[in-house]
Amino acid sequence: MKNLVILGSTGSIGTQTLDVVRRNPELFHASVLVANHNDELIEKQMNEFKPELVVLSDEDAAARLKSRYFGKTTINGGRKAVIEAAVYPDADMVVTSLMGFAGLEPTMAALAAKKDIALANKETLVVAGELVMAKAKEMNCAVLPVDSEHCALFQCLQGQDRNAVEKLILTASGGPFRGKKANELTAVTKADVLAHPTWNMGQKITVDSASLVNKGLEVIEAKWLYDVSFDAIQVVVHPQSIVHSMVQYRDGTVMAQLGCTDMRLPIQYALTYPERVKSDFPRLDFYELARLTFEKPDLDTFRGLKLAFEAGKIGGTMPCIMNGANEVAVEAFLKGQAGFLQIYDLIENAMDKANVEYNPSLEQLLAADQWARTITRQKL
Repeated sequence: MKNLVILGSTGSIGTQTLDVVRRNPELFHASVLVANHNDELIEKQMNEFKPELVVLSDEDAAARLKSRYFGKTTINGGRKAVIEAAVYPDADMVVTSLMGFAGLEPTMAALAAKKDIALANKETLVVAGELVMAKAKEMNCAVLPVDSEHCALFQCLQGQDRNAVEKLILTASGGPFRGKKANELTAVTKADVLAHPTWNMGQKITVDSASLVNKGLEVIEAKWLYDVSFDAIQVVVHPQSIVHSMVQYRDGTVMAQLGCTDMRLPIQYALTYPERVKSDFPRLDFYELARLTFEKPDLDTFRGLKLAFEAGKIGGTMPCIMNGANEVAVEAFLKGQAGFLQIYDLIENAMDKANVEYNPSLEQLLAADQWARTITRQKL
């Protein structure tokens, strides 16, 4: 029995993680559930999974839940309580699926407490990859990727000589606007952006997917997870989302991982690694697959991917600044305060004005994130 802390239990990854738990009650127990403010959904999760601890970072939401709950689960609220949940003594693994920069501090705390990490919060490695991976190595903790692309790379690398790797190939669906040019995207709506063709995800990551910023974040994440240079990472557009990613070796061999568009597959693999546990998830039917196609990404239209490569190569606090600006820009777009293409302009503005610090501490990264958010709100 593996005891889990699920950071972000009410989000897309969190609810699917709980479905994996539901299907494997002999393997997993959800000891701790953490969310932001959705007290109604987390109450339903409490009643089903019987965790020892529930935390809502929104203290008002925690107070609402406390006022109507009379069971045995402890309920806490506030940012400090989230950090304390991440280091829960009886937990074996922490699933980090909080949205955005908010996942960094709990992840660092969990590693310091010698907890293995199932990483669904790519921003943690984008903004502080060097710090996170160094802490994981120091504490002898596993960092197992939950993103479908990084789980694919992880599987393609199993049993192979890492020195023989020539290139990591990340696949991207291309999102709802694949093939369109910038002049066709000036008036796209929130509904247009959220209509992802192959994946059902939360709003923020769906916007990032449409802009290809998400793929850029995954590029930076791959650099830290697999210790490769940015020149050894390639992105290809694969609209069917069947090939989740590939590894090319120095002899020319390419190994790929294929699967259905179901996030429960990489979640379960991260939770059960190195074992493969039987599941009843959908299977690929190769008789039904008409074709698999691959295209070069349009970096002129979808500038988010290009900006992420630039930020990653500059290094230091620049990826943190890029991420902070993007989070504010996406929030503004979802609220109707900015257009879709303005997301790129806002990121570029912050990057252009940034003073980059190298080998940053956690405190310097927190400051850089706040600076990026402030400068982006001012630009808005």
